[in-house]
Parts: sequence; C-alpha cells; structure tokens
Amino acid sequence: MKKIAFILLLLIGVAAMAQNSYSELISKAYSLYVKKAYKESADTYAAAFRIEKKNADDLYNAACSYALAGEPLPAISLLNQSLDRGWANFNHLKSDSDLASLHSTPAWTKLMAKTELISARLEANYNQPLKKELEKIYSADQGIRDEYVNAQKKYVTKHRVTDSLAKIMMHYDSVNIVKVTNILDKYGWLGEDKVGPRGNVTLFIVIQHSDLAIQQKYLPMMRKAVKDGKASGSSLALLEDRVALGEGRKQLYGSQVTMKNDGSFYLLPLLDPDHVDLRRAKVGLGPIADYVKNWKIIWDLETYKKELPELEKLNKL
Repeated sequence: MKKIAFILLLLIGVAAMAQNSYSELISKAYSLYVKKAYKESADTYAAAFRIEKKNADDLYNAACSYALAGEPLPAISLLNQSLDRGWANFNHLKSDSDLASLHSTPAWTKLMAKTELISARLEANYNQPLKKELEKIYSADQGIRDEYVNAQKKYVTKHRVTDSLAKIMMHYDSVNIVKVTNILDKYGWLGEDKVGPRGNVTLFIVIQHSDLAIQQKYLPMMRKAVKDGKASGSSLALLEDRVALGEGRKQLYGSQVTMKNDGSFYLLPLLDPDHVDLRRAKVGLGPIADYVKNWKIIWDLETYKKELPELEKLNKL
C-alpha cells in the first residue's frame, strides 16, 4: 500500500453504492484494507472505479487489496493503469510486502522493468540536492516523533523521558523550519515531480509542526499548491485544522487530538460534527470513527455533541 499520505462499507448492492461519492468509496475501501478485509476492500475500490478511474495512488492501493485477496490478474492490471497515470516509485514497488504474492507471476518482471524505466525518467527531472535535503529533514522530523510517541505509550503520564524527547523535538523543528521556509521562499511549493513523494510531503509536515505565524504565512501557498496538483488535499485539511484552532476557531476535519492529564485522548472542538465525514471524504480522509481509534477514542456523535460545550470552554474557543 502507498503509505505517504493520507485515509466502511460492506457491499450491499450496486444501486446502493452508486449513491456514494467516489471519495467516500475510496475512504471506505482503505478502511476495509486496514481491517484486513481485503476482498471487501477490493470490491469497494471496484465500485469507486465505476464512478471514475483517474487517481494513480488509488489504483495502486486497490492493486494491493487485490493482491492480498489472492487475485493477481486484476492487481497487475491496476498497477499498470497506475503507472500509466503517473505513479512510479520503483523502490517502493519492489519492497511493498502487500504485493509479494505477485512476484512469481509472469507479468511481474515486465511490470518491474516498466516501473524502473519510468522512475529513471522522473529522477532525471528531480532537483537532486533539494530532494536529498528534504528527505534528510523528513528522517529527522519523523525519527524523533516516533521516539516521542513510543515514550508516551510506555510512560502514559508526564515523565522525564518524554519531557527530554519533547525538547529535542522542538530543537529539530526550529532547525527544520528555517531550512524549509528558505526553500519555499526561493522555489515555491515543490511538487513530487521536482523533489519526489517524500520530499514533497516534507514541506507539509515541517510547516504543520511550526508555530501559528508560520502556518498562517504558508497556508495560502499550500492552498494554491493543492489546486495546482503539487500537494494533497488531505494534508491541507490537517493544516487548515491546526490554523483554525490556533486562531481560536473550531476545526473542520477532526484531525487534531490532544491528551488529558490522565493520559487519555480526546478530539479537539469540531465545527458541525454531524457532517464531518462528508468533509473528510471530500479531501480523501477516512471516517472519523476509524481515525480516532489511533488514540483509543470511541467515536459517538451524540455523546461528542453533548460534551462539545465543555470542550470549547476547556480549550478557550
């Protein structure tokens, strides 16, 4: 599965599925993949592709579900269609364990050769120094956060280890922000075609981890980048939520979660909770109930709406 980026539905007949939008079906297909319901995931991707069949990442992810469901022929076909629509990451394709069942098929060797050729052509257009710099920044940003999250899980409540890691993380962020804002000011928002997928997503994660003033400054640039196809709508949604909360407004997409004193988590104040899944689907995010499970939160809409006034007071919104 393509991991960069970001995001349930059992089949109940084609007529019922036709009522769902493409983005909703894609989100539900991914949710089924996460639950290891690979056959249902593949079928839901197929329903989405009856609406449209354009997004290279979606085609690749669908191929993963088909491969894991033991259906190599549609998996290979979808991978080829993904390549034809611009997806090309030879190293990822070669190492993706979701596709291991395809390695013994006759079409795999041909697919690998095609991907390697396309990847080489793309690499020739990359700004290699910037790509390498951004990938190094990505490793620093995500590495320290992995350590911090693991420490939080281990110690639960406030602890000297998590405090120390938080200080190191803040230092890395301050250094990375200077590097990334210098790049943005000089080159604008660079798409995958210039710095590769990881370099591209690094621009977003560093801005997201910056202070409010930096987020506000570069939010318009990222909005334009999404319109120009140089950034993802799901990433923009996370930045929109951070800025909204920073400005004293409620978040739109429910991407922001925080920890209570007892070590448990809750969803920060959300505008119009009744329609949050519709908003999330439009930008390629999965259902809120699946998302908050990452923090062991059980989503109950009516309970959340009752608690919302207290959450607003707690967060001074």
